[in-house]
Amino acid sequence: MGAPNANVDVDPEAALDRLVEEGVVEEADDGTLTTTEAYEQTRVVYHDTYGTADEQTVVRALSEMFDVDRETVAAYVDEHDVGPEDLVAYLSLQSFLDPVPNRGTLAAMAAIAVEIDPGSPVPGQLDELDDESYEAFLSEHPDAVLMIWKTGCHPCDAMKADLDAIIERVPDGVAVAGLDGESVPSFRLAYGVDSAPAVLAFREGELVESLTGQRSPVALERFFSVAYGVDDVDPVSAVEDELDLDGDALALGADADAGDDVGDGDDVNGRDGGDAGGE
Repeated sequence: MGAPNANVDVDPEAALDRLVEEGVVEEADDGTLTTTEAYEQTRVVYHDTYGTADEQTVVRALSEMFDVDRETVAAYVDEHDVGPEDLVAYLSLQSFLDPVPNRGTLAAMAAIAVEIDPGSPVPGQLDELDDESYEAFLSEHPDAVLMIWKTGCHPCDAMKADLDAIIERVPDGVAVAGLDGESVPSFRLAYGVDSAPAVLAFREGELVESLTGQRSPVALERFFSVAYGVDDVDPVSAVEDELDLDGDALALGADADAGDDVGDGDDVNGRDGGDAGGE
């Protein structure tokens, strides 16, 4: 997205270099560019407000930002196909960068950032699976915990802080892996997953039960012990009982977000950070 009233010539390579230097974009060893998790945490805030904005809202916001009359902005929006994601990128960079560059440079940087996808939301502690690999993984590891994550998902980010403690509570002999919920439509369809974060317990290659929403390590320890045969009760009921009995877990469970929807209403390419119950 350029700026409606900018007369600044911006070198695209210089703009990209600035994005990398400022921690907005990172480059993998193979040259692949992705936006950083830190930037995505800022972006999702503006996406929640403007991600589904109509053209009239985009025009009004740009008119106010650039102090240009709405008729001129509307013509610019139509000519350059400016949409809500462009507005989100501009506002996100304006908030994220310090110092903030001039409007023309910022607009040029936003035009680059909006074309770069975020990195995988699957934490580095986990092997990442996709629609082509999960069946082989379950064949090799019939007892497994699979965890579903999503970019721009607040409860996912909160649960990542407890991930090491959660992994420590997985029973011996049970494998653990993660999936990007927006990139595995076949997996989601096969196992009825429509929210993130989600924890799925497989035993002897079959899905035992799943939980959605942010959960404490204590609650998941109970869930795992039941799912893998330590206690002969329903795994989900066991978690709810644990939340009722354990004060710390009750507080976490009561305050937890219910999970972000990663179902059919979301963009499976990962740019949409849509909300679901309790978000």
